[in-house]
Amino acid sequence: MPAVKTFDQLAVIGLREWINLPELGMVGLRAKIDTGASTSTLHASDIQPFERDGAEWVRFTAHLGTLVQRPHRCEAPVVTVKTIKSSNGQAQSRYVIRSLLALGDRSWPVEFTLACRKHMRYRVLLGSKALVEGQLVVNPALTYVQDKPLLRKPSGAP
Repeated sequence: MPAVKTFDQLAVIGLREWINLPELGMVGLRAKIDTGASTSTLHASDIQPFERDGAEWVRFTAHLGTLVQRPHRCEAPVVTVKTIKSSNGQAQSRYVIRSLLALGDRSWPVEFTLACRKHMRYRVLLGSKALVEGQLVVNPALTYVQDKPLLRKPSGAP
């Protein structure tokens, strides 16, 4: 029987992990890993597009905390607008932003679609593109494998 292949450069994560989005001033978020989704998703409400220096931006409210929701206003440049088919089969047009993601001792830019996830347990989904770019593999039998991210809010962040 051939040996199972291992890859030293890949980090193992579980089905749920702690993350930070420091460019958005968001620290200590619980994320669900969703290998069936291509793109990552961030829960957002009050989404308002606007223009800044000739570029399209979006302003939105993210929600920190699990039991008690704390609204957190964010602004980010729009990467694109994408049509996403949700798990219930409905197509929805969503803004896509890019933000630095910190997980364990790693950080890299990840694209997130903005969508209402208020009825979902996890406010952040990490999709397969983020996993590939972060060189991560998922062990579905585990949760919270990585330590809470070291990267904190950048100075001056709200």
